[in-house]
Amino acid sequence: MTTIPLFPLSGVLLPHGKMPLQIFEQRYLDLVRSSMKSGEPFGNVWIRRGSEVAQRGRASAELGDWGTLARIVDWDQLPNGLLGITIEGQGRFDLYETEIQANGLVLGEVTCRPDPEPAAMLPQWQSMLDVLHSLETHPHVQRMGLSPDYDDAWQVAWTLVQLLPLEEYIKYELLGLDSIDELMSELDLILNQISGDG
Repeated sequence: MTTIPLFPLSGVLLPHGKMPLQIFEQRYLDLVRSSMKSGEPFGNVWIRRGSEVAQRGRASAELGDWGTLARIVDWDQLPNGLLGITIEGQGRFDLYETEIQANGLVLGEVTCRPDPEPAAMLPQWQSMLDVLHSLETHPHVQRMGLSPDYDDAWQVAWTLVQLLPLEEYIKYELLGLDSIDELMSELDLILNQISGDG
């Protein structure tokens, strides 16, 4: 068990995925400063119900049971004066307990999941790679500077999940899967539904 600071979000970050954030709450400015200084990652956890922004008198957000370690790969002062950062997903973890500090920052008791062994891309998964390559021609995706290993089915699947316009609860469920066969078959169903074949 390890204790890490958490950044609950309404979006799901996947390993090897990237996500831009605007930081304006003091607790998260402190978290970002500390993470950039130490080089230590923090945890991104999906908010099942509730709000990213602390609101007086509201119950605290209900968080997912697992999440992704995130590290800051870029930052900039935005035109609106806020701090903009880009986070990149690393390994996954399971969340057991949370504790809220005086400044509102949430700490989580977590166990890190072992990184899955790279899995070879099988011929029947070629369509996933085709969809990923077509998404990568989009200017927004090009700006993200993603560089998945196309020979590793895990990286192809996670990058696809990050980029596809899916409901966040679906991304969250897919993030939790530990079998590449299961992940790929779920993705196949989703892609068939999107393209109207399912």
